[in-house]
Amino acid sequence: MKNIVTLLAGATTLALSAHARAETTETGMDEIIVTATRGGDGISIAELGGSVSVIDPDALLQRQTRFVADILRDVPGIAVSGTDGPAGRTQIRLRGSEANHVMVMIDGIKASDPSAGEFDFGQLVADDAARIEVLRGQQSALYGSEAIGGVVNYITLDGRQAPGLRFRLEGGSFGTASGNARIAGVAGEIDYAISGAYAHIGGAPTARGGERHIGSDTGGASVKINWTPSDNIKLTTILRYNGNDTDSNRANEVYTMDWLSGETSYVSPNFGYAEDSWGLHSRAAAFYGMIRAELTSLDDHWVNSISAQLVDTERKTYDVADNNSPRADQTVALRYGYQGRRYRGSYESSFRIETGAIRHRLTLAIDSEREEYTNISPPEVNPGVFAGRHHKDTLGLVGQYDLVVRDRLALGASYRHDANTLFSNADTWRLHGSVAIIAGLRLRAAAGSGVKAPGFDELFGYYSGEYTGNPNLKPEKSKGWEAGFDQVFADGALTLGASYFRNSFSNEIYSTYQQIDGVWLTVPQNRDTRSHQQGVEAYAEARFGHGWRIDLAYSHLRAQEDRTVLPQLWYVGTPWRGQAVRRPKNIASANLAWATSDCPFSGALTVRYTGAQNDLAFTDPSYIPALVRLKSFTTVNLNAAYQLSAQVAITARIDNLFDRRYEQVFSFTSWGRAAYAGVRVAF
Repeated sequence: MKNIVTLLAGATTLALSAHARAETTETGMDEIIVTATRGGDGISIAELGGSVSVIDPDALLQRQTRFVADILRDVPGIAVSGTDGPAGRTQIRLRGSEANHVMVMIDGIKASDPSAGEFDFGQLVADDAARIEVLRGQQSALYGSEAIGGVVNYITLDGRQAPGLRFRLEGGSFGTASGNARIAGVAGEIDYAISGAYAHIGGAPTARGGERHIGSDTGGASVKINWTPSDNIKLTTILRYNGNDTDSNRANEVYTMDWLSGETSYVSPNFGYAEDSWGLHSRAAAFYGMIRAELTSLDDHWVNSISAQLVDTERKTYDVADNNSPRADQTVALRYGYQGRRYRGSYESSFRIETGAIRHRLTLAIDSEREEYTNISPPEVNPGVFAGRHHKDTLGLVGQYDLVVRDRLALGASYRHDANTLFSNADTWRLHGSVAIIAGLRLRAAAGSGVKAPGFDELFGYYSGEYTGNPNLKPEKSKGWEAGFDQVFADGALTLGASYFRNSFSNEIYSTYQQIDGVWLTVPQNRDTRSHQQGVEAYAEARFGHGWRIDLAYSHLRAQEDRTVLPQLWYVGTPWRGQAVRRPKNIASANLAWATSDCPFSGALTVRYTGAQNDLAFTDPSYIPALVRLKSFTTVNLNAAYQLSAQVAITARIDNLFDRRYEQVFSFTSWGRAAYAGVRVAF
């Protein structure tokens, strides 16, 4: 690990991310997916047996995306849930998995918080030029822990892909003011991209019937430079910062209980419901860095690369003595916090052989990773809290083989062995195949296994001594398969596709609520039962003449979950099995966009449907949750732009056009209709 730190500290060449080797292509079956291989140069969609979705730069621009989580709602299989506005804590769940079962990368960097083991999408403001690749299904054979449900890779474009100077300013509802600036280009052997984004939101109430406006300040900046001194050598790096300061509310916790008798003398009528929590806010910051050196030889048939990554995160939550009162004379103090750091070094070697109509590729990779966790919660506020430092080391060995025959049949296999200092070794695998039949029809199938190591918060506890850890937890595991098809019409003008999948989970980590010595404790455990997920995902993409574009997506999910929930009797939990919480059975989206070079007007209409879903309500002082049902909702967004000149455009958008009120998390309400206007400049 010292060598990795030295490599990061001594790097003097800035360049692009390891996975940005492939150029952006037209949307279609020939598009290159860089996330689907450890070989570095990507794989065509037509050669993948698994399910993949790509959100291209045009989609981000036409839908006027400001937070990345918003446009992920248009990807089949993804469920998004968040609290406290656009920049509040936001999770995504993929194919019924948990939020910490999804590997999130930013420009190829493993971006999850090392402390919590998942990524908060509320911190990610959309860049002006980017694309998103989403691989669904178990991908641990390539990337190790966290890739049970799939992989989301957010890739910003480099100076060759999107040169020029551009910036954007916008303002509107809820006291919103946001901006984005980017400069990129090529200078001889070097190409560069420097960008920054910021969003201030004055906010609105998020508690039912609340008065406190929940606001936020969120920003990000990145620097990329590629240096290609020769045709076969490339040195690459990315530096990025994300951060936000967000107000938040929490559930009411007012009750009085005799712990010896178990009798409750007073329970607030709003116990367990979101309430105005004056002074409560969180600050989060994350720094990401990666450098990479690549050497190609033997007429580009052999590619070798070495890379190093650093992720440094911190989250702090502040509160006041009486957060039920909006008094301004209260002192804001740190309530709890934690820091996480990840060092990751990788070596990848990919060798390609072409013999006539047959292509082989063999890839070997080695990943060495150290993750560190420090709880910085003040002990005087959180008596009994774990205040130490922990770390874990993982060594992963990857083998991947891909075969393509006559550009019609594609087969692939990958295997990974992970050795971890805190758990038993893990072995994962993945197989996939794709075959072109006739008239643009392609059949595909894939199967694999996944693993998720317990996070530090699960092993050693949360901010308070009442949220204890369990160092005896075992890694969660998953196995699954899928089958589907893609049909292309009219030389790619229309593409339809669908997939069916089935997964099985074991050793799932869940929370138990135990009364020990008169105190209720939250203790994580591994389930001794299996859960199953199955579903259908479908999509349609149409690119018609005269600038019309249509994107449709639909998901149907049956995600089984075992829980103990509260019936009518207090303090008595009842076993329950049903649809997992915050996983709607049905999700759909439709996007219609129009833009041409010969007309100054352009526009986009986005309709998103989220079906009814289960959630948990901790409305009883026993902390055994009650099962609640959140209603389905549909939102409609309307965007428009007018090009004043070749460089300047006026933009306008309305989110939630019909002022639909809904909840993504129990008792945290939406903000309603919002309108924005701005200017966009590009040279």
